[in-house]
Amino acid sequence: MARPRNRDYEELRHELVDAGGRLLATEGPAALTTRRVAQETGVSTTAVYNLFGDKAGLVREMFLAGFERLAAAFTAAPRTGDPVADLLALGHAYRASALANPHLYELMFGRPIPAFQPDAATAALIQPTFDTLVAAVARCVREGAFAPADPHDLAVRLNALAHGLCSLHLRGALGDADEARRHWDDAFDTMIRGLRGR
Repeated sequence: MARPRNRDYEELRHELVDAGGRLLATEGPAALTTRRVAQETGVSTTAVYNLFGDKAGLVREMFLAGFERLAAAFTAAPRTGDPVADLLALGHAYRASALANPHLYELMFGRPIPAFQPDAATAALIQPTFDTLVAAVARCVREGAFAPADPHDLAVRLNALAHGLCSLHLRGALGDADEARRHWDDAFDTMIRGLRGR
């Protein structure tokens, strides 16, 4: 069967992506097979092939799904008249997306599957998430909230801070949830104060 009649395309795609992500995160790359993903979601391997083409296509969809969820979190972040508050809201959206999708996070930013390397077309699809961050930083510089600096360079550094903190949190290296949040807030407070005074 291609897919059960009571599931639409997006619902099944979501289930298969999450099943693949969970297998990768909990059992490692060897466990990520089309057969296992199909079993986890109660469909045939034909459904996986029909949706993604092959295992490589599934991995690509898992990668893209992580960034789609991040983009949705960015879109939902509040917009105010305060550029720094809005930038920090993007940071919190990034963190929330990582904590909600830990099974996709490593694939998004690491190399758990050495054979998977995003091609130019795939990289272009995820670029808008970083562009959103650059635009928010540029607004901070333009409106005088940050001292003059290259927005792209600042965005790279802010992204690195967010990624590092999230990676440590997901590995349990920042303590419990409250302690991890305190580290996050203190680290960004320190960095923002530095950017204001450059």
